Amino acid sequence: MVLRSAPEPPEVLSSGMAQLPEDLRASLRFFALYLANGTLDPDLLDGVDYLPVLTKSPAALETAFTIFTNVLDIDEDGQVDDGDAYYRTAQWIRYYCDPAYVVTPPFEDWETRPAGT
Repeated sequence: MVLRSAPEPPEVLSSGMAQLPEDLRASLRFFALYLANGTLDPDLLDGVDYLPVLTKSPAALETAFTIFTNVLDIDEDGQVDDGDAYYRTAQWIRYYCDPAYVVTPPFEDWETRPAGT
């Protein structure tokens, strides 16, 4: 058995509220940046003009964020692994813009279910 120290507790702000870990904040920031500038997954989304589609449909943009945050993985040491989250979100966007695209593997309910529902 390997004993590990617990991850650092979240930073507590002067308001008494805890802050999200920096790696998680950075992952969310980069996701929003890549999504907004059209570079989320250049290989999978090559030639797919998804920005106008997402900006015209708040529900589509919500689904993109839902998939990203549901698939985003944080290990027991607090390290963020967002590779699958980027890819699964890009797959959904591709399918949303091109229904002929086949998502493999198909989405599971937990990937697309919004938090708080």
